[in-house]
Amino acid sequence: MDNREILVDIKNLRTFFYTEDGVVPAVDGIDLTIHRGEVVGLVGESGCGKSVTALSIMRLIANPPGKIVGGEIFFHGEDLLKKSDDQMRLIRGDKISMIFQEPMTSLNPVYTIGDQISEAITLHQKIDSAEAKKRTIDMLHLVGIPEPERRFSQYPHEMSGGMRQRVMIAMALSCNPELLISDEATTALDVTIQAQILDLMRGLQKKLGMAVLIITHNLAVVAEMAETINIAYAGKIVESATAKEIFKSPRHDQRAIASHRGHGPVPLSHAQRLPF
Repeated sequence: MDNREILVDIKNLRTFFYTEDGVVPAVDGIDLTIHRGEVVGLVGESGCGKSVTALSIMRLIANPPGKIVGGEIFFHGEDLLKKSDDQMRLIRGDKISMIFQEPMTSLNPVYTIGDQISEAITLHQKIDSAEAKKRTIDMLHLVGIPEPERRFSQYPHEMSGGMRQRVMIAMALSCNPELLISDEATTALDVTIQAQILDLMRGLQKKLGMAVLIITHNLAVVAEMAETINIAYAGKIVESATAKEIFKSPRHDQRAIASHRGHGPVPLSHAQRLPF
């Protein structure tokens, strides 16, 4: 039993996409709980609803074609689905931040790195531009970017993929969020840079005491980072347990998943092949 305060409590979340070929239930009844200061993993194959779950929490589902059709997303006991767009803009980037999968498409190519981070700080913290610049440089230093004063004036294309991802982390952490969502944040990076980014995130999570939701298809990442792991399949959570339990004794075999969704056999989870 985790005695920490429940920060996020998702109940029966359902997010559908309405296409010319019919309705696609991308998220079809997901339940997920995140405690304050906890690192939670959300793992599954491509198309199982991981990123749509994250975008639903952030209320960033494009409508049309997507729509959150049911469920509740409680944050500090208040349902985010009942918040107005203006209220969500105050929460998004301040209380809840997200690191997106590909930094080059997430960063604006015509604005400097410093301008983009400073904008988020001035929007939520209500401070002047000089203080925002100082805090931006401090954040760039915090995430391990060398010569942060010089990098402040650079554009995204002038930086490597690893550096851009560090910028995205700096931007996400600039307002000290209570929840950080990392959506495949290291997928596009080589293994050396990936290890550096994971070490950075782990250190910052402990230092700042924030909760983290790590979304990935890489079991090695959650084995190293997460306390609790949730396995997603076909828009549902089919297993949830501690990282140790998941790798030692996985429960979601072919028969369980097939009966869960009414489909035929599916490949065994990679977790069932690991010698833990």
